[in-house]
Amino acid sequence: MRAPAVNLPQRQFARGKLAITIAAAFSSFAFQAVAADSADTAKNGDTITVVGSTPVAQESAWGPTATIAAKHSATATKTDTPLVKTPQSVSVVTRQEMDMRQPDTVKQALNMTPGVFASRGSSSTYDFIAIRGITPTGINQYLDGIKLQGDFYSEASIDPYMLERVEVLRGPASVLYGKSSPGGVVSMVSKRPTTEPLKEVQFKMGSDNLFQTGFDFSDAIDDAGVYSYRLTGLARSADSQQLLAKEKRYAIAPSFSWRPDDKTNFTFLSNFQNDPQTGFYGWTPRQGSVVPYVDANGNSHKLSTNFTDSDTGQKYSRNQKMVGYSFDHSFNDTWSVHQNLRYTKISGYDLGVYNTGFVSPGVLGRGSLSSIENLNNFDVDTQAQAKFNTAGIDHTLLVGLDYMRMRNDVNAEYGTASNLNLLNPQYGNPNVVGTFAYNILDRQEQTGAYLQEQAEWNKWVLTAGGRFDYAKTSTFDRNANTLAVNNNHQFTWRGGLNYLFDNGISPYFSYSQSFEPQTGADINAKPFDPAHGEQYEAGVKYIPKDRPISLTAAVFNLTENNLKTTDPTNPAFSIQTGKIRSRGVELEAKAAVNANVNLIASYTYTDAQYIQDYNWQGKQPVEVPRHMASLWADYTFHETELSGLTLGSGVRYIGSSSSFYADGPQINQTFSVASYALVDATLKYDLARFGMPGSSIGLNVNNLLNRQYVSSCYSSNACYWGAEREVVATATFRF
Repeated sequence: MRAPAVNLPQRQFARGKLAITIAAAFSSFAFQAVAADSADTAKNGDTITVVGSTPVAQESAWGPTATIAAKHSATATKTDTPLVKTPQSVSVVTRQEMDMRQPDTVKQALNMTPGVFASRGSSSTYDFIAIRGITPTGINQYLDGIKLQGDFYSEASIDPYMLERVEVLRGPASVLYGKSSPGGVVSMVSKRPTTEPLKEVQFKMGSDNLFQTGFDFSDAIDDAGVYSYRLTGLARSADSQQLLAKEKRYAIAPSFSWRPDDKTNFTFLSNFQNDPQTGFYGWTPRQGSVVPYVDANGNSHKLSTNFTDSDTGQKYSRNQKMVGYSFDHSFNDTWSVHQNLRYTKISGYDLGVYNTGFVSPGVLGRGSLSSIENLNNFDVDTQAQAKFNTAGIDHTLLVGLDYMRMRNDVNAEYGTASNLNLLNPQYGNPNVVGTFAYNILDRQEQTGAYLQEQAEWNKWVLTAGGRFDYAKTSTFDRNANTLAVNNNHQFTWRGGLNYLFDNGISPYFSYSQSFEPQTGADINAKPFDPAHGEQYEAGVKYIPKDRPISLTAAVFNLTENNLKTTDPTNPAFSIQTGKIRSRGVELEAKAAVNANVNLIASYTYTDAQYIQDYNWQGKQPVEVPRHMASLWADYTFHETELSGLTLGSGVRYIGSSSSFYADGPQINQTFSVASYALVDATLKYDLARFGMPGSSIGLNVNNLLNRQYVSSCYSSNACYWGAEREVVATATFRF
């Protein structure tokens, strides 16, 4: 979001022995369990499951997986590459895992992924995610290989029910994707047509008056399977946790595939989603959430977790339309081409008020925002791939050219609203007065050419690539009739090396770079250069071919420089001397231990700080927990009268984080947000024994103990209550 020089609602995007011990415990448990496992044969009416000792079928980087432990991904290389051969950290949340935990949003789907922290607490308007301690300037997400380009308040949101998998590539990725946050990217894969019949209807009911229905149909159209389709959709309605806000969503995703032979595949992909109400998009002050606030009589009070700083009549709506395709063709055993193309249109309307801090004891000042936006975006990515062997070295060579063009028309107005007395809040007459019109036309354009080599020789795998980008951003201010243009040229590269042991262990080392354009200019009207990121990463992966196990451990050192910071001689302007460093340890385990047990575990240690900054040097960035950990296990009965029953539970721990005071005598000083732990649980029953294979009923409970907590704070005026206990019943029928 661009921020004019007024008080605006800031939109935030933003040890060794212990780690080794946890990794060893994960490995030992998984190895012993798999070794002790024996193949089970499905009983009459029992659910057919993948057994730990049974070899796992070959999977596609863009398709479904057999278990929760994916083995292939294209996010880090843009080629179908085994994760064990990828010299960078990648986590995959599969459809099986999402079906078990039933996330409402993409950020909720990633809440057990190492290195990932989701901001904004209970709000589901946007999927705000920080990776490795770096908060991007936008929502850095990709769908089917193409960036979901956003601007100002226009950001796409994809419902998890529409997805086959959600992946996270941690660390700089500009070598393949161009301008990007150095923390990493979130990459999503849409559900695609199948040639096997699929007929699914799903119903949900739950807390906060949740009602949802969805459907997923797919099949071949002809006997030969040349033509196939998929139609996925849902409708959802719920109250937000906070007062006066609601959520409504209608989405449908038609897709169609044409496979005339085994060398050609054209898949039409589309997604139409209307969110007439996106829910709560506000915050609460530090006083009243992290600590009590004090009223005029000197009494202390805490705000409820359903408190809203907004008012009646608030409205955040979004309508997004996406149409595109994915095309593959193999000319022979060596050469193939691939192209992704998509056109996106996002229309948004925002109307609401928000708190700007205390104006007197127990009384909040409030500002207002109204915004109408229309974003249009076109993307195309064309690749040529060659697989060949020279002198005993297997090569996968990728040559690509991509292009992006975005236009966003913004008509916004900021203003003031009536104060809010916390002891006796009066909603219904916010008395909004507009004070600042913000009418602009934003444009972004990027053209990038890239080259990547994946060379494999005698158990060594080298991954190296380079990319040159031309990126242009411009802002036309209709009020001032001025045009600001930034032109950036940037070369980035990456190199990594893996060694493959026969047992599935792969140590690796990599170096990668990123760049991210910045808006604005210094006091001399010189446009700002892009911010630059670089990372050194080393790790080890254990992903055996014949077992559904994925164990990974990584250490990294990541820096981003050329960041904007306050000009000490002219505080109204900025200079580019800011620098942030993040380093840490990440552990992850995913395993279908045997026919009964699934296990997911992770641990994250992040040491992030500003090492050069006028205001924040030596301090920890906001909303960056130093420690995070999670553990999930589920058990499915396949024998006795309990056959078909699944019991699952997990715990998520988020360590303390920092934020800063936005005003008052402590301005630019930091304060802490306490750590918290949350318990989740699930109960699911497979209806196969009743002659309904693939059908199930289930109950998911998040925050089982109803812990009241502040998830994080962006500033002393902007803290976010975490989600209360959420109980959701799901019935899925396949026929």
